Amino acid sequence: MPEENQNQTPAKGPIGRFLALPPDSVPKTVFVAVTLCLVASMIVSAAAVALRPLQEVNALKDKQINILQVAGIYDPSENVVEAFAAFEPQVLDLATGTFSDEFDAATFDDRAAASDPELSVALTEDPAGIARQGKYATVYLLRDDAGDIDKVILPIHGYGLWSTLYGFIALEENGNDIFGLQFYEHGETPGLGAEVDNPRWKALWNGKKLADDNGDLQISVTKAAPAAGAEYHIDALSGATLTTVGVHNLVNFWMGETGYKPFLDNLKAGNL
Repeated sequence: MPEENQNQTPAKGPIGRFLALPPDSVPKTVFVAVTLCLVASMIVSAAAVALRPLQEVNALKDKQINILQVAGIYDPSENVVEAFAAFEPQVLDLATGTFSDEFDAATFDDRAAASDPELSVALTEDPAGIARQGKYATVYLLRDDAGDIDKVILPIHGYGLWSTLYGFIALEENGNDIFGLQFYEHGETPGLGAEVDNPRWKALWNGKKLADDNGDLQISVTKAAPAAGAEYHIDALSGATLTTVGVHNLVNFWMGETGYKPFLDNLKAGNL
């Protein structure tokens, strides 16, 4: 009797029974797959956290390059940060068209503000397709050697065909003549709507005017030139009707009464 007890295999617990299973059993296969997924997700998460500061630096650098380009002073051989120091960022109160000292222009986040109920408004008339508009926006002033405003760079955004287009429009010191327009982020169709990045199309904006002598907004992005005249017209993007409509709408929205017009009026009057 004692010898029979010694020959009996001791009972195995859950771990023992699991380890005793064949390597190609379903439980072991599922365990390995789940473990690999967990380890991979942890590695990806750790990499994302570690790389986030670098991504933010690169995003800021790209934004600064676009501002330099739309202002016509980008030189690839120059340090971007040093070149960008020529600009004077200001947080603009869109309702009054005056600069606000409530925020630090160096750290103010326009996109975050547009999602903050306290710093934005829901739009009932929304031709740009942005749903909410921030009450404040960061604008960039470029001054000449005498300290007078030479150009103003204004952020703009609105919906195209597939995506929200984010960009800048550069205006001369009179607040009416366009120096350039540039988009730095969008998801439009390559070869069609994405032609907003085409240097030849962007060059069409240089020298155009926003408003007529009466101050009425006339700028248009259409196939046919409007009655107002060619100085207010940019040819539509070939084969990209909805993207063209989106650009037309967003430019008119941001240059209008609910956008930068109060600021532009102050600029023209010399009140800044």
